[in-house]
Amino acid sequence: MRNIIFICLTLLLCGLRARAESFQLLDGKTVTGEVLLGSANDNGLQFRIDDNQYERVPWSNFTQEDLKKFLQNPRLAALVEPFIEVSQEEKLRKTEVKINPVPRLERPEARSLIGAMFSSGLGVVILLLLYAANLYAGYEVAMFRARPPAVVCGVSAVLPVVGPIIFLSLPTVMDPTAAEEAVLEPASEASDSSPLAPAPSATHHEPTAPGALHIAHAAPAAAAAAHPAAQVFQRGAFTFNRRFLETKFAGFFGVVRRDAEKDMILVIKAARGEYHGTRISRISANDLHLQVVKGSASEEVLIPFTEIKEIQIKHKDAP
Repeated sequence: MRNIIFICLTLLLCGLRARAESFQLLDGKTVTGEVLLGSANDNGLQFRIDDNQYERVPWSNFTQEDLKKFLQNPRLAALVEPFIEVSQEEKLRKTEVKINPVPRLERPEARSLIGAMFSSGLGVVILLLLYAANLYAGYEVAMFRARPPAVVCGVSAVLPVVGPIIFLSLPTVMDPTAAEEAVLEPASEASDSSPLAPAPSATHHEPTAPGALHIAHAAPAAAAAAHPAAQVFQRGAFTFNRRFLETKFAGFFGVVRRDAEKDMILVIKAARGEYHGTRISRISANDLHLQVVKGSASEEVLIPFTEIKEIQIKHKDAP
């Protein structure tokens, strides 16, 4: 019986010694004893060296290898982790930014500007608007340079942008008939009033009896009323706008006309026809309203400035 008790005590002491651990501290000491996990706190860990001897070791006194062993214990991990030194490689591994692949849009194929615009609906609409603006520019150039609109618009349709520039560079076409009338009318009036011109024969003989004296009577010459020369204003030589009309034709805006302009009329040659008017009833920044007399009635005609080719001031009875 005594032998059995001796054997049990021996086994118990061996178990206790087996549970004892040895730690090499940073201050050079070595501590050997049983680790008391329940005594662990922020100040360190307590060991039981002997039955009645205990020793507490601060966490900062353990080596990094021992601290990493304590880190594997869930009860000690939170207390030990602040004292474990992290190497530069581990810091880089922890702070490494992992870039995940993201879907990217494919870049369009390289092509010319015109080809790129024809590849989308919006680009086609923009090209059509630019082409329409090119044709309208050709029409405006035709009105400004007194050229046939059909010819200018046709060339602009075949040569966009270049066509309107070509016709804009050409001189304005002058109406030869109006230019000749403006030059010939003053010359004819001067020739009629010249003192060297032969006077028409106005003598007539009255029938008399035979042997009677013949008395010649000079009939008074009928002086033809001379009309004032017409004033001609053509596009190209003048710019037809509101300020020009209000300055040159101020007498044609009032309801009551002065004596000098009472019998004068305005002749406006435009793209849509020729208008003979007596008064400008209204005017705006882009057009005017001309009062045209037709028989015993009158009406107002709207004439845009861009369509006017020529304006004349002449007597109402002048041809």
